[in-house]
Amino acid sequence: MDIQHRHIEVFRAVMTAGSVTGAAALLHTSQPTLSRDLARLEQLLGYALFDRERGRLQATARARALFDEVERSFQGLGRVIERAQALGRDDDATLNVLCLPALSHALLPQALAGLLAERPAARVSITPAEPPLLDAWMSEQRFDLGLAELATPLPGVRVEPVLEVDEVAVLPAEHALASRERLALQDFADQPFISLAEGDPYRREIDARFASAGIARRLRVQTHSAVAVCELVRAGLGVAIVNPLTAAACAGRGVVVRPLALSIPYRVSALLPLHRPAQPMAPALLNRLRSLAPPGAWRQSA
Repeated sequence: MDIQHRHIEVFRAVMTAGSVTGAAALLHTSQPTLSRDLARLEQLLGYALFDRERGRLQATARARALFDEVERSFQGLGRVIERAQALGRDDDATLNVLCLPALSHALLPQALAGLLAERPAARVSITPAEPPLLDAWMSEQRFDLGLAELATPLPGVRVEPVLEVDEVAVLPAEHALASRERLALQDFADQPFISLAEGDPYRREIDARFASAGIARRLRVQTHSAVAVCELVRAGLGVAIVNPLTAAACAGRGVVVRPLALSIPYRVSALLPLHRPAQPMAPALLNRLRSLAPPGAWRQSA
């Protein structure tokens, strides 16, 4: 007969209690039964675990070494059990989010604050990336959730709308246009203008609006980042049109935000991998993101 789990339990109880009587009480069994199991374990091992002196047990060096190993195993089992229980409660999970840098700066922090307040043991990993890398990583199923602008269909990915808001103007606080409550395209005529980089879809949309209206701006500086656009405005290098999420995060300290008299929609979409095990926190985060801007709540056009 091989060594069985109950033999190890008996040995552990004896080592913990220091006596057969104490071990029997721990295991809620009789002393004779426990003594037989302990003797059987020593027989199977082929060596004594205890020296018996005047009815008392004295652990041998082998017994102490075995007990160390048993304790490590039981502690490891305890960690496995705790981990299994935590996974069932979703309070010890890690949500891996891939998003545009602008969204990690201006949208995610507020949503995560509420989510993590409810789940203090949960963890979130945020990786900023720009297309085409963002698109490729989501198609490769590397992340639980992606957040992007103007998302197009991707292999292995489901696209869901998160919010739609209107682009806004950002101006230096001392600029003459800052006194206006709402800005029209003609207000930007001949103004130093800070643009997103060529190739950016919102840059193309904004340029097309001005071209259609026949309004010329002075295009002085361009950059890939909406946050950088706002910092350049703060430095007094010009005016700009950016998404309202970044504008709100950067407002103050020399930057003012004004709505536009026309609608230039800004959309945020969720990218959900179809072939990656679902992370239970992803829907909860999406709900919080959507609650920050209910449909139409941030639409600035008249």
